[in-house]
Amino acid sequence: MYMMAKHLHLTAVALSILFFVFRFIWSQFDAQALSKKWVKILPHVIDTILLASAIWLCVILSQYPFANAWLTFKLIGVVLYIVLGLFALKRAKSTVGRWAFFVAALAVLMATAMVAVTKQPLF
Repeated sequence: MYMMAKHLHLTAVALSILFFVFRFIWSQFDAQALSKKWVKILPHVIDTILLASAIWLCVILSQYPFANAWLTFKLIGVVLYIVLGLFALKRAKSTVGRWAFFVAALAVLMATAMVAVTKQPLF
């Protein structure tokens, strides 16, 4: 069960990151691609699978945010990544602002991935 949950989670992580990058590139160079229905729905499906598999892994491992520091850091990192991604894709007013939020979202994502691999909080 653990391996199935882990592989599902890692696949959802990879798809979520890949799709975030594609959506950002499309927002910069091909805005019409973002208006397609599947582009609006797919991120929600992927992120739902990502969240469900994360909860499944927490239950399997009996490790939970706010009880384990590394999972708390991961949760905060994911929330921050979502907020920065929202600004990168929709809220930032200028191109420079969008790029800054995009780079910041990827930096937070890398830090969160490091914590996920090492199971040690950065702070």
